[in-house]
Amino acid sequence: MKREMVCIGCPMGCQLSAELTEAGVFVSVTGNTCKRGAEYARTECTDPRRTLTTTLRCVDGGVVAVKTEQPIPKDRLMEAMKQLNQVVVPLPVTIGDVLIPDVFGSRVVACQNRL
Repeated sequence: MKREMVCIGCPMGCQLSAELTEAGVFVSVTGNTCKRGAEYARTECTDPRRTLTTTLRCVDGGVVAVKTEQPIPKDRLMEAMKQLNQVVVPLPVTIGDVLIPDVFGSRVVACQNRL
């Protein structure tokens, strides 16, 4: 079976065509112009992951922008959001501060300063 996708590994946005067995095992990819495209297709077909970006509530009622340091499993994004919605961040916060040590294998870090 074939799966068509647009590569997001670099700015070129190559049109990729991944070949999979009937059992869903990755076989090959065409259309990529760099190694990142091949790796993106393999990962997207076997273990899709995304970097989660959102905001967390702060003790003063405001919010702070955050993201996961590493991509997390795509099928766990909603579960991760449920976890993050329970967190209230103490202030001050500096860019890069680890606000949550583990959400599906990634740390959640601040993307902005808050006093």
